[in-house]
Amino acid sequence: MAECPGCGASVSPDVSECPQCGASLADPTASFQPVPAVSAKPGVVGSANDGPVLIVRKGPQPGERFFIDRPKLGIGRDPKSDIFLNDMTVSRSHAMVTCVADEVSVSDDGSLNGTYVNGEIVESARLSDGDVVQIGTFQMVFVAPAGLGG
Repeated sequence: MAECPGCGASVSPDVSECPQCGASLADPTASFQPVPAVSAKPGVVGSANDGPVLIVRKGPQPGERFFIDRPKLGIGRDPKSDIFLNDMTVSRSHAMVTCVADEVSVSDDGSLNGTYVNGEIVESARLSDGDVVQIGTFQMVFVAPAGLGG
């Protein structure tokens, strides 16, 4: 037996209205099973267990993940770019991400709007876990697996 939220009377779970006070017993909110929380930096969901990754935090493609799985990845508005950022604020060939040994770095490729790391315009910069890379309107967080230098 359930209890009426209006008067507290015992009611059968198969009725939609309390026989005592007439209160609606229909539940307007659907129930759900919560999922375990993932430990992450503010604004970042997930981790880089499979290697370093750039996760779009702000911009046209929030949540998009770009795994750094090769020694060099070109970033740009050109659809042939390894990391394709489809926005007019991004140059066709905007920047390059390089991964050598235990070091990941980003370098500007002569873009019109520049490449920023943690709010500073850079020609080239080594990335550490949690660094914010801005290319055009895309703001991406660099997430490094444990053991990657930085």
